[in-house]
Amino acid sequence: MNHSSSTSDFILLGLSSNPQMQKPLFAIFFIMYLVTVGGNVLIILAIHSDSRLHTPMYIFLSILSFIDICFTTVIVPKMLVNLLSETKTISYTGCLIQMYFFMALGNTDSYLLASMAIDRLVAICNPLHYDVVMRPQRCLFMLLGSCTISHLHALFRVLLMSRLSFCASHVIKHFFCDTQPVLKLSCSDTSSSQIVVMTETLAVIVTPFLCILFSYLRIIVTVLRIPSAAGKWKAFSTCGSHLTVVALFYGSVIYVYFRPLSMYSVVKDRVATVMYTVVTPMMNPFIYSLRNKDMKRGLRKFMGKVHT
Repeated sequence: MNHSSSTSDFILLGLSSNPQMQKPLFAIFFIMYLVTVGGNVLIILAIHSDSRLHTPMYIFLSILSFIDICFTTVIVPKMLVNLLSETKTISYTGCLIQMYFFMALGNTDSYLLASMAIDRLVAICNPLHYDVVMRPQRCLFMLLGSCTISHLHALFRVLLMSRLSFCASHVIKHFFCDTQPVLKLSCSDTSSSQIVVMTETLAVIVTPFLCILFSYLRIIVTVLRIPSAAGKWKAFSTCGSHLTVVALFYGSVIYVYFRPLSMYSVVKDRVATVMYTVVTPMMNPFIYSLRNKDMKRGLRKFMGKVHT
């Protein structure tokens, strides 16, 4: 018997159905959430307090940190509540809202990483024209473009999902409302939806990824032309933190989303999704602060202001 999708609640199974695992998982993810928020807030404050960090690269980084806080906040608090709750329900509307902001913020993350790659490309390959190419107006345009494309993508996806019907099972085998596990529940014909989702995901996610790939290929070619080993190391060292974040983020995203629905695996996808929804936003502040001299200086300056 079909239920009206607009009045049904979903049940989020979470990371584990084992009752004995709920409190340990709550403790682990609560600490990870606090570290994520605290670390990213610290990055934002450090960049804001040091005028030498008011450059496109670090402005993009501060916005990335803010997006990461919002991104994890869309998912983790609800997951924490469900870990201590017996019902573990989410309303149909709540599910679509969570899906919308998850996709919008996740894709904004992706486009910001592409913007940062372009910044490194210009800084290394065309340093004499850096101030002209990466002028504030162009950076603002890149930022607004990232947000606009991401939110339009999320809106389109949610409108597509809202047309589906759901039958007997309303149990989402995941810890939040993601596209693949929700599609699995639908009793509608999802073949056309799957094709649209895969095509549109390719267009939206692959575009910034190819931009990053192209940027780093150009950077590698330019750096290899530098005669001294010290010069090569100095050029590559400015990209190390960004490349690490890109590898963490895109590695798990590609694994989860670039497979047909028939290959969807509950356990493996949960682990991969935790990587880019919780682990990567938590690791970003450490990656950028531990491997970047400018950020270390900015953090010391900020902490000095706090203690005085």
